[in-house]
Amino acid sequence: MRYTILLISLAWVFLACNRSPEEIPKFKKKFRAQIASFEKEKVQTDSKVEEGVKSLNGIQEALENAKKTDQEFNRVYGKWEAVSKQVDQLNKKFEGLKSDADNLFGAMERQTASIQNTKTRTELDKAIKTTKDGYQKNLDRTKLAIDNLNSLYQEAYDVVKGLEVAYALKEISNINTELANIESRAKEIMAELTSSVNESKLLYDERLENI
Repeated sequence: MRYTILLISLAWVFLACNRSPEEIPKFKKKFRAQIASFEKEKVQTDSKVEEGVKSLNGIQEALENAKKTDQEFNRVYGKWEAVSKQVDQLNKKFEGLKSDADNLFGAMERQTASIQNTKTRTELDKAIKTTKDGYQKNLDRTKLAIDNLNSLYQEAYDVVKGLEVAYALKEISNINTELANIESRAKEIMAELTSSVNESKLLYDERLENI
């Protein structure tokens, strides 16, 4: 019911002016395209992180069998460097998503400000603020998840560097705990990013698409 009221209220923004002087349709289109672009990057990031986690399990097996350890270390470093680059790309898409959302809300706010009817303008301002504040929380969670991915990359890289030194000194310790922690955190972070994409789709599909 609350979403329906917000949808109706936001629709007034578009009905208030015949030509949408603030170019709301253009910003809607860009926002939707950026959601799709961010989702695509998120899927690619998920794949890279999964490969990185698998490489950690692989190096443990290689060390236990004492086979091609140098090659295995190089392979793992490469996998996690790929994760780092992919997270950078994901962050760029996130910045684009945030910018396009700001542009869309800004256009709605400017167009609402031009409406002469005080009651309509007040109701629309309230509806826009509620929707904008709710989506900002989603953006905040997304940024935190991306920051956590960067931390995960550094943690995994440190584990591998430490393990390589320990192996050279013939002092290998049990790394099962570290590996399990990295794998668990990776799943939690990617689940949060999936939720972020779904929230963005919900905002568009339920409140903007048919306006």
